[in-house]
Amino acid sequence: MSLHGKRKEIYKYEAPWTVYAMNWSVRPDKRFRLALGSFVEEYNNKVQIVGLEEENSEFVCRNTFDHPYPTTKVMWIPDSKGAYPDLLATSGDYLRIWRVGETETRLECLLNNNKNSDFCAPLTSFDWNEVDPNLLGTSSIDTTCTIWGLETGQVLGRVNLVSGHVKTQLIAHDKEVYDISFSRAGGGRDMFASVGADGSVRMFDLRHLEHSTIIYEDPQHHPLLRLCWNKQDPNYLVTMAMDSMEVVILDVRVPCTPVARLNNHRACVNGIAWAPHSSCHICTAAEDHQALIWDIQQMPRAIEDPILAYTAEGEINNVQWATTQPDWIAICYNNCLEILRV
Repeated sequence: MSLHGKRKEIYKYEAPWTVYAMNWSVRPDKRFRLALGSFVEEYNNKVQIVGLEEENSEFVCRNTFDHPYPTTKVMWIPDSKGAYPDLLATSGDYLRIWRVGETETRLECLLNNNKNSDFCAPLTSFDWNEVDPNLLGTSSIDTTCTIWGLETGQVLGRVNLVSGHVKTQLIAHDKEVYDISFSRAGGGRDMFASVGADGSVRMFDLRHLEHSTIIYEDPQHHPLLRLCWNKQDPNYLVTMAMDSMEVVILDVRVPCTPVARLNNHRACVNGIAWAPHSSCHICTAAEDHQALIWDIQQMPRAIEDPILAYTAEGEINNVQWATTQPDWIAICYNNCLEILRV
């Protein structure tokens, strides 16, 4: 626990390439472990598993593996008890599930729902269900979302075999779908929302897929790139439009009317992350080099200013708030990962 003796506030890791996708590990025995995805504009890309050596306060790369095309998202299995195999998922051309070992990471399964083998519709994002880690949902440029079921098979020798099947595929939007996220409402297993190029936020229930609910439509019909559910209060979610300097907070009980707008950034917002432990704190990160933390308790009164601001050395591409270590936020810019104590 020397880390807390020194009370260092910022740790930095420099990757050999531009970092885009990023995610904190959830397992309690793997503190300060993150997965990073490269953004190189060619076929050959990489994913690195990095961890903080708490004795000497340095980030080290635990292992690197090849990935076709840049990862649009990486995410560890949401397994806070360490009950499941140590799995990591990535999206790009397909959804892939990887098993992470101490020194190497190997592909467990590749999930492909394309009926036509000649064509692959890239995946823009995915989400892993926290209540039932056997469920994942992907979003695609082909206007669909697909819900996958995972099976972790019987132990053969010392190998758990992981496989997956399509539970359902639905046309979610009129144009490309850019993000998907499960909600904690109604038991946390069946409700999810998506955003896309048609500028709408739509909500679905796996038990009633014959209809969806439009929660919000961008007034100018600008594409919506991200959505993020509040971790503590499932009534709230946040979204952002392409090339927009503000984020929009929505209340599902009041469809189509934003409950707040956060607009202190001076360049377009690239990332949003709700606090894992508080319903009224959210972090936004943008190309103005700033990561801003907001307290939204006074909604629906206007939220004028953030309560904390951090200026990075480059345009921030992504922000992630650590679920199991809620006083740490990770940002990435250029080829750098930084974790910040908040």
